Amino acid sequence: MDALKTISLTKYYGKSRGILDMNLTVEQGDFFGFIGPNGAGKSTTIRTLLGLIAPTSGSAQLLGMDILCQKEAILSHVGYMPSEASFYRNMRVKEIIKLSADLRHRDCRAEAKKLCERLELDVTKKIRELSLGNRKKVSIVCALQHMPDLCILDEPTSGLDPLMQREFYAILEERNQKGATIFVSSHILSEIQRYCRHAAVIREGRLLALDSTERLGHTDTKRVWLGGVHVPPDLPHMKDIQTDGDSVSFLYDGNLKELLNTLSALPLTDVSITEPDLEEIFMHYYEEEN
Repeated sequence: MDALKTISLTKYYGKSRGILDMNLTVEQGDFFGFIGPNGAGKSTTIRTLLGLIAPTSGSAQLLGMDILCQKEAILSHVGYMPSEASFYRNMRVKEIIKLSADLRHRDCRAEAKKLCERLELDVTKKIRELSLGNRKKVSIVCALQHMPDLCILDEPTSGLDPLMQREFYAILEERNQKGATIFVSSHILSEIQRYCRHAAVIREGRLLALDSTERLGHTDTKRVWLGGVHVPPDLPHMKDIQTDGDSVSFLYDGNLKELLNTLSALPLTDVSITEPDLEEIFMHYYEEEN
């Protein structure tokens, strides 16, 4: 059974584009990244999947259940963390966490306590007293305390300091090892590359690519760095050219033999040809669409 499956899922806001003809499948037990800049359609996709907004056309299932006909059953098995969580400002953290558990008719006290300790969250404070990062922690606890089978997390680490980001992903990895499916929306590509096994790239409401993060990072494009020269070689298929003193770097997607022949005639002191990182690949997919 797939954890998440969409078939031609489309959402318009009047005449404005939300998501267009989206066909996306996430296998159960995967750790999946949903990559795109702000405004690409990530949050619209997630809100449509959770029944918070109605699709214009197409269909989707979460954990084998239809998002329109079985919304309540879906929500009992899903943990959702929105990109911007709003809470009752005068309630204390422990009251918000208990309210979230009560709405699911679950006793989550033991798991909530563990999560609060790991995230260093003071449950006695009122929401209005919390920083953005601590409000994010409240949202994490509310999303994970009931041990959901599917975790859908929209831009989850914005506002968290680096140590808390690391602890947060450690928690997700532990849940994933126990069988939970993790679906993380982010524009921070280093996070996706470090933690996710598969990922989809989205732009202007359309999927551009869907593959393992390893294969997404392996294209014909290479990152080339040359030491001892300050002018880039005269080659086609070069982009993102950067110079720094007596060194040059660029992305190259042409014939590798032609590149090596050209480099052999240059007064190089050093050379490096590597796979580009996921951020550069991400831009590569976007440029291909222009």
